[in-house]
Amino acid sequence: MVETSTANLDTPEVTKPKSRLRSTFARDRKAQFGLFILVFFVLTALLAPLIAPFDPNEMTLDMMNSPSATHWLGTDDLGRDLLSRIIWGTQISLLVGVSTVGLALVAGVALGVLAGYYGGWIDNIIMRYIDLQWAFPNFIIAVYLVAVFGTGLLNVIVAIALAFLDDFARIARSMVLTLKQEQFIDVARVQGFSDARIMFRHILPNALAPIIVQATVSVSYAILGEASLSFLGLGVGPNTPTWGLILADGRSFISQAWWLGVYPGVAIMLVVLAINFVGDGLRDTLDVREIDS
Repeated sequence: MVETSTANLDTPEVTKPKSRLRSTFARDRKAQFGLFILVFFVLTALLAPLIAPFDPNEMTLDMMNSPSATHWLGTDDLGRDLLSRIIWGTQISLLVGVSTVGLALVAGVALGVLAGYYGGWIDNIIMRYIDLQWAFPNFIIAVYLVAVFGTGLLNVIVAIALAFLDDFARIARSMVLTLKQEQFIDVARVQGFSDARIMFRHILPNALAPIIVQATVSVSYAILGEASLSFLGLGVGPNTPTWGLILADGRSFISQAWWLGVYPGVAIMLVVLAINFVGDGLRDTLDVREIDS
C-alpha cells in the first residue's frame, strides 16, 4: 500500500499529457505540417538505397547540367546527381541531429540532476564548468573541438553534443531545485529510498516536459551545426554526402549553377522549420506555463 501511494505521488496525471498531445496536434496545423515533413524526410533517409536514382558519388561527364528529365535537380561540377546526393545526405543530417541531442541530453541532464540535488561543492564545480561553456557560442565550441579531435562523423557528433550539453544541464538543475522541495520527495526520503532512485525515478520523470521541448529544438540546431561544419570543411569526409558539404562543393559555382545552392538549402530549411513547428506543438502541450494559462 505504501509503494502504491508513493507511485501516485511520483507520476501525477500520467495520462493527461497524452490527451493534451493529441488535442494539440489535432488543432495545430503548423505542428501537423511539421510532423508530415519530418516523416517524409525520415522515410527518405530509410529508403535512400532504394529511391536514389544514382550513386551519390558517381562522377559523369554531365557536369553542371541544369535540372532535366534525367537529373531532376541537376548535377554538380563533378557530374554527380544532386538529387541522389541530397537523398543520401538526409541520413547523415538526421543521424547527426538525433544522436548529438541524445548524447547531450544524457550527459547534460545527469550533470544538472547531480548539481541540483546535492548542491554544495558538487553544484559549484559542475555549474562553474557550465558557466564557462555558456560564455562561448555553441558553434564556436563545436569548431574548436572538431579542430582538436579531427574531422569525421563520430568526432562531429561528439563535438556538437559537448557543445549543447550546457542547455540541458541548466534546465535539469532548475527543475530539480524546484521538485526536490515537494512533499512526495520527502515521503521517498522517509521511506529510505536511495538518492539515485529519488533523482532518476522520482524527480526526473516529473522534470521531462521542458527537457523534451529543449531536445526538440536542439535537433534543428544540431542539423544546422553539422551543415555549417561541413560547409567549412570541418565535417565528415569528402566522400560522404551531407547537405552542408553539397553547399560547400557548389559555393564556387553558385552564379553559374543556381541549383547547387538552392536545393540543399531548401532541404535544410524544411527540416529545421518542421522540427521547430513540432517543437512549438510540444511546448504548448508540455510546458507547465502554457498549461496553467
